[in-house]
Amino acid sequence: MRSFMRSLLPLKRLWILLCFPAAIILLLAAKNADFAEWYALYPYALLSKTGNAITGIFPFSIGEILLIIFIIGTPAALIWFLIHFFRSKGKRKTVFAKAILNILCVTSVLLLLFTLNCGINYNRYTFAETCGLEIRPSSKEELSSLCRHLAQKLNELRPLVKEDENGVMISSFLSAGEQGDAARDAFNSLHEEYPLLSPGYSNPKAVMNSRVMSWFHITGVYLPFTFEANVNVDVPDYSIPATMCHELSHLRGFMREDEANFIGYLACCRSESWDFQYSGYMLAFVYVNNALYSADAETASAIYGELCEGVQRDYAANSDYWSQFESPMKEIANSVNNSYLKANGQEDGVKSYGRMVDLLLAEYRSQQKNDS
Repeated sequence: MRSFMRSLLPLKRLWILLCFPAAIILLLAAKNADFAEWYALYPYALLSKTGNAITGIFPFSIGEILLIIFIIGTPAALIWFLIHFFRSKGKRKTVFAKAILNILCVTSVLLLLFTLNCGINYNRYTFAETCGLEIRPSSKEELSSLCRHLAQKLNELRPLVKEDENGVMISSFLSAGEQGDAARDAFNSLHEEYPLLSPGYSNPKAVMNSRVMSWFHITGVYLPFTFEANVNVDVPDYSIPATMCHELSHLRGFMREDEANFIGYLACCRSESWDFQYSGYMLAFVYVNNALYSADAETASAIYGELCEGVQRDYAANSDYWSQFESPMKEIANSVNNSYLKANGQEDGVKSYGRMVDLLLAEYRSQQKNDS
C-alpha cells in the first residue's frame, strides 16, 4: 500500500484537485447576495467579455465542437484505458487509481469553471430589485388586461412580418448571422434603458446540429465554459429571436430562467426589427394567456380567439413542429433541466419559467403609470 501511495504522490497534477474546495468556498460565499452581485458586476463581467471576445472570433460554436469531441472521445478513451489496464499486469491498481485521479481533476476544473462563469450569478439580486420593478400580487382583471394588450400588439405586428405559402411567419433575415446582428443591436439599445445589461458581447451562434437539440426539446443553451449563447435554428422562425435574446441574457450574467425570458422579451420589444418585436410578444402572450387560463379559462379562451388568423396559424405550426419530437428523450431532458435548476437555487424547477408573468405585470403597471 505504501509503495502504491508513493507512486501517486509525485504526480504533478494532484494540485489540480484544489479546484474542488475552491469552487465549494465560492459557492458558499455566493449565498450572500451582496457578494454575488459584486461578482456579477465586476469579476464576471471581465471574465465573460474576455472569454466571449475570444470565442466570438469564430462564426461557429466552439462549445458544440467540444461537445462532439467529448461524445466521440469518451468511448475512445474508455477503450484505450481498458487496453492499457489489461496489458499492465502487476500495475493495474496504479493504472486504475491514476485514471480515477484524472477524472477527479477534470471534474474539479469543470466545477470551478462553472462556478466562476455562471454558478455564482444564480445568487445575485433579482432583476426586479436592481431595476426598480415592483413585484406584487395581481388581480385577475390586471392579468386579463395585460393578456388583451399583448394580443392587440400581436395583431398589429403580424401584417408586418413575412409569411410562407402556408401563411406561416418566416424570417425576413437572409441568414442566422444577420439575425444575430439584430439581437446584438437590440441588447445594445436596451443598455440605455437598463444599464446593468452591458453591451460589448458578440452575437449568439446558430447550432449546426439544431435538429438534435429539438429531439431533446432544447431551443437554446448558454455554455459557461466557452461564454457562448447557442441557439437552435431548426425551430419555427417566430421563436428564434426571443431565444437569441434569452441566451444573451444568460451571457450577461442573468441566470434565472424567468429573468432571462423577461430580459429577452424586453430586448425584442426594443428592437427595430418587426420579427424581433413579434417574437417577443409571442413569447409573452403564451405565458400570460396560460396563467390567465389557470385563473379564468373562459376569458383566456376568449382573448385567444381575438388573435388574428395569422398569429393562430403560427402557434398551430409551432405545436405541429414540436409534436414530431414527442419521445422519452423529452422527459429525460426535462428531468435533467429540472434537477439543474433546483441545484442552482431555483426551487420551483421548470415551474420558475412561469414567474415571468410577475415581471411582465410589473412592467405593464410601470408603463401605464408613465403613460398616465
